[in-house]
Amino acid sequence: LVKNLRAAIVIICAAAFAGCNSSSTTIVPGPRPTATPPPPMHSIQHVVIMIQENRSFNNMFAGFPGATSALSGPCLPAPWCKNGTIKLKSVTLETTGKIGLGTDIDHSHNGFLIECNANAAGICQNNGFDKIYFGESGGGERAKTYPYAFVNRKEITAYWDFAKQYSLADEMFFTDTASSFIAHQIILSGTVALNSHESLTDQPDQQPWGCDAPPGTQTPIILKSGKTIEPPHRGLPFPCFTQYGTIADLLDKANVSWRFYVDAFEGSKDADFSGGVWNGFDAIKKVRHGPDWQKNMSMPNKTVLTDVKNGKLPAVSWVIPSLEDSDHPASGCNGGPRWVTSVVNAIGKSKYWNSTAVILMWDDWGGWYDPVPPDQINYTSLGFRVPMVVISPWAQAGTVVHTEYQFGSILKFVEENFGLGSLHTTDETSTSMADVFNFNQSAIKYKTEPLPTEKKCVGNPTAQQIIDHDGGVPE
Repeated sequence: LVKNLRAAIVIICAAAFAGCNSSSTTIVPGPRPTATPPPPMHSIQHVVIMIQENRSFNNMFAGFPGATSALSGPCLPAPWCKNGTIKLKSVTLETTGKIGLGTDIDHSHNGFLIECNANAAGICQNNGFDKIYFGESGGGERAKTYPYAFVNRKEITAYWDFAKQYSLADEMFFTDTASSFIAHQIILSGTVALNSHESLTDQPDQQPWGCDAPPGTQTPIILKSGKTIEPPHRGLPFPCFTQYGTIADLLDKANVSWRFYVDAFEGSKDADFSGGVWNGFDAIKKVRHGPDWQKNMSMPNKTVLTDVKNGKLPAVSWVIPSLEDSDHPASGCNGGPRWVTSVVNAIGKSKYWNSTAVILMWDDWGGWYDPVPPDQINYTSLGFRVPMVVISPWAQAGTVVHTEYQFGSILKFVEENFGLGSLHTTDETSTSMADVFNFNQSAIKYKTEPLPTEKKCVGNPTAQQIIDHDGGVPE
């Protein structure tokens, strides 16, 4: 019933608010094929998960042929919304060109609630995007029409090229309604539930976000009632968790190799702000204080390039960008397409191409407008759509896949592909992304993608300057 209501709302919004894609002015959800059986394990021997930052599906792929998208969106009456519709404008990836000092907008749990603006039936109306504020947690001025934007397509030509050649999923929903800290936990675990009635939300109040955090660091939680409890508050958890497992547990048990490519937070010439906020394993006590930390953490992130070159790519890997290569609006930089292309080109030209699936995804929506109402299935889920591009010789060639996924879909595919069993979290309840692949087609030969140009990103602010500018840790 909820899905039928959501589909109806999308169609109504299309008629009322002139949504469009590249060839039509109507938003029409595509068919949802049933998942195919899992692929044979010999076809995909390497899964590379590249996690970029803070973009809604519509922000990156508005107007993409065959995908559900919109070039305008609904709003409630306001001085800047006089006819109930706001036309989307182009925005650059870098926003400012000053590293760590870009223009961020609210993408906290509270920001989600405002943008979703659920009706009495609990259905997101997606008409509150102009009601949020600038800054990581909405501490700045009202953003008004700014969240109604799509990225300048010239800057993301590489992303569109990959989507056109391989598979683009236009119904990948963020599993949660919070932001990056939560996303980087769920992509490893499928959950942030501490027990039957409490889950983590938003981010710890000090960095790094994990077991290396300063003593006294607290992590906010959300109760099953929907109430959030923020620091400082007695009893909030320190961000070093044992309450849930991760896919690393299953990989280790099955002796399947894995590696997490990320920059260090401090202590080396390659240290980067990203290492303290997007290293999800730092918040998992068993990994941070166990043998996996020395064995499977690869710092800096560019080690992935040498591992591919030297024939050392593991079966499963996560590739985390530096701040300036992350696509994060607060980064002030536009290095993301160049970074992603360099990694994909390295794999595409290597011996690994015919046995690899690169899953390119963005961790949360970043506050940007999206026209598709996410199903509200419990007190933490679902969040807005994020882009996912699957780059592989076995991905459905030139296809927009309309199956509904969430982050557990990636975990489920990895589990099926390598015969790992299940974490019994959202991996168990999500639809596997196995139907992205077509193992009956001829393998797609890799075509080298031109390396995108990158604007010089100036400045060298301290972590505290970045936090002060953004009104909190960019995440």
